[in-house]
Amino acid sequence: MASSQQHLSLEASRLPSSAGDGHGHGRHDSSWSAFTLLAFQSIGVVFGDVGTSPLYVFSSTFTPSFPPTHSHIQGALSLIFWTLLLLPLIKYTIVMRANDHGNGGTFALYSLICRHARVSQLPHHHADDDNHHHAHEDLSVYSTSRKSPPDRTSASRRSRRASTIKRFLERNSIAKHLLLVLTLLGTCSVIGDGTLTPAISVLSAVDGIQVLIPSLSTNAVAGISILILVFLFSLQRYGTAKVGGLFAPIVLLWFFSIFSVGVYNIVKNADSWWMLLLSVMDPRHIFWYFRDGGKAAWISLGGIVLCITGTEAMFADLGHFSAASIQAALRFVVAPSLLAAYIGQGAYLMKFPEDVSHAFYKSIPSGAFIFVFIVAVAAAVIASQAMISATFSIVQQSHALGCFPHVKVVHTSSHVSGQVYVPEVNWILMALCIAITGGFKTTTLIGNAYGIVVIAVMLISTLLLSLIMLLIWETPIYLVLPFALTFASLEGMYFSSNLYKFVEGGFIPVAFASFLLIIMLVWHCVSMKKYQYEAKHTLPAEEVLQSMRTTLDDYAVVPGVGLVYTHQIRGVPPIYHHFIDNVHAVHAVVVLVTIKVLPVARVPEEQRFLVRKVGVVNGTDGKPLHVMYRCVARYGYMEGSRREKKIKNSDTKVSFEEALMESLKDFISLQSMQSRMKAINGVGDDGQSVVSVEVEEYDSIEVVVDDEKTETAEGGSSSDQTSTLYESPVSTNGDDFSGESKATSDEDDDELSEIAKREINWLEASQKRGGITYLLGHADVKAAPGAFWFKRIVVNMIYDIIRRVCRENSVSQGPIPESNRLLKVGMVYEI
Repeated sequence: MASSQQHLSLEASRLPSSAGDGHGHGRHDSSWSAFTLLAFQSIGVVFGDVGTSPLYVFSSTFTPSFPPTHSHIQGALSLIFWTLLLLPLIKYTIVMRANDHGNGGTFALYSLICRHARVSQLPHHHADDDNHHHAHEDLSVYSTSRKSPPDRTSASRRSRRASTIKRFLERNSIAKHLLLVLTLLGTCSVIGDGTLTPAISVLSAVDGIQVLIPSLSTNAVAGISILILVFLFSLQRYGTAKVGGLFAPIVLLWFFSIFSVGVYNIVKNADSWWMLLLSVMDPRHIFWYFRDGGKAAWISLGGIVLCITGTEAMFADLGHFSAASIQAALRFVVAPSLLAAYIGQGAYLMKFPEDVSHAFYKSIPSGAFIFVFIVAVAAAVIASQAMISATFSIVQQSHALGCFPHVKVVHTSSHVSGQVYVPEVNWILMALCIAITGGFKTTTLIGNAYGIVVIAVMLISTLLLSLIMLLIWETPIYLVLPFALTFASLEGMYFSSNLYKFVEGGFIPVAFASFLLIIMLVWHCVSMKKYQYEAKHTLPAEEVLQSMRTTLDDYAVVPGVGLVYTHQIRGVPPIYHHFIDNVHAVHAVVVLVTIKVLPVARVPEEQRFLVRKVGVVNGTDGKPLHVMYRCVARYGYMEGSRREKKIKNSDTKVSFEEALMESLKDFISLQSMQSRMKAINGVGDDGQSVVSVEVEEYDSIEVVVDDEKTETAEGGSSSDQTSTLYESPVSTNGDDFSGESKATSDEDDDELSEIAKREINWLEASQKRGGITYLLGHADVKAAPGAFWFKRIVVNMIYDIIRRVCRENSVSQGPIPESNRLLKVGMVYEI
């Protein structure tokens, strides 16, 4: 039974190779045209934020107490050059290798670590994953194989180091919790960044209008900005692809404009353009910058760091595009344009330092001013899109891993699974951006706050990636140490400078990130306790059936079919056990239904259901009274749990119930075939193997036969040849529809076929007499009596408020009709 459950657990998440290559690449068309289109769209979505930084970097860096002298400008240019080179171009190229099945973000790094070491503190990674850890490794999605390096001695030493780190993490509960808190903190910081980016981008754009219309008041600027923000967030429901396709041409034109203006200023204002380029690459100017500027130079780093705001979106938005497309856009379009823009502004300020407050606009040639200004305003508004899309991706990952309250996730593309839209988050972000814009009305305080969350995310990614390099990639220590020390030092320097401005606006993202962190920690902790309660009180199906066998007189068998919806794919859920214990009535046929939404766009209809027979309860006359089946219904992320399906090559639509009942009948027939095959091959009842049979109305059908001793090669069929997949365990306690023990190898085909016919007829009669009833569980979580006062506040108050304001988790309930045959069963979990 355990091995059968393991197979069902594994197969519930497996699809043929046509659904994807298992490494996340199947979601992206590999053709050159598709790659070019993704790279083009990424310019509009990912790089808008970092691309508009030249609007305000120099004005935020230099102040009256730290003027833009020739030496200071050279030092600032050198800092910008090396920061852009080290962080976006080098570090994040490495970081994007550590993606989780094509998804990026802090949770992707954490998920990657959890896949290689049992350190997860998430509900979805406990009972089943611990028991089936090695089974999951067989999936192509979870492939972790690596080519062995030629140096066997060195490889062995690195493997021992990785094993030591793995054992330490698995045995140290403090390390496990610290990893989770770091992950949640990084997630909250990115979301916090998503509230600041639209506000500062739109304000900086509209502020430029005051150059043309000096009489425009600050309140008018804030009002125009709010209108633009409302328009921007209203566009999000159309999806990343459509928004990116709309924005990309404008942002591409923006990069061309700043590149052209930069080159123009380098040629016109630099005494020797090549000497200026060499001085920018000379790191000695950074030393002289701090030596001459002292504390003021250190404080100015809060302005320098704005040149990389939005860099974290490259990794967070990875699921919307692909690593290769983002890197191509960065290397060939974004980085050259940004460097030309900064160096050109620096060359201009060396001649006209008094124009530092409007360095970008003052450096534009007069003939191109109107054109560049219009493009700048449009690009600055578009810059918000990078962090909005990143926020949607991160919320989706957090929600999928059980660390974020239930929200609606809308997939906006059938080709790229990571392109999502979260309505609730979208409108909350809009409200916060409006509040920040209307409350502060200038970019000064927002700029002070901006850098803290950006650098916090980068520091956390450096720590997690260093762990991945040691634990998973088994990178030599002499490469890991320089990586960790270089980037942690650089990011720590910027972080310390931004903390200095905490009281001047830096508290805004810190307060918001802290609020989010509390919500996510509370949701996570209570969800963990709820999950543990369900796992602890989930009874083995055989135990429930055996209890019914011994107390038949206490139960009333109601004609009909009961569909019990449950998250669990093992055992009987506590809610159903609670129901039959109190009502003492069961349906003649019970199907435990689990809905799984898989990371593919659509699941073929013929592969929709996985079915197995849990057991049978016979009456005193030997005839069946109660039969229990288990069914896993699989859907793609673009499908949801639909009420109807369309029959192939026909306009006829079949309801979910009809499709499920047909699958049960097919399963019964295939189970009969399985028994005949075992009788022919002389196979025993212990173990399991996979064989392929041909059925008239199906293609190759994969049936699990309980025979571990039979070699797979003798009858195995690959999953990409499978149209319908059924798992058939041995019958429980010998119960079947013959009223006798299970058929043995000397029974003939006619008798087995007759048994299958009787079971199908009984199933149809039960449905006809009593119809189908839907049983849904609703669990309220309360702190156990005598719990500590802090726990009572967290569970009974904070969690309860969060649960009430969020939507119910409707995915697990599946395609349930609005009918009078819906029965909700309530239960209180005391944790």
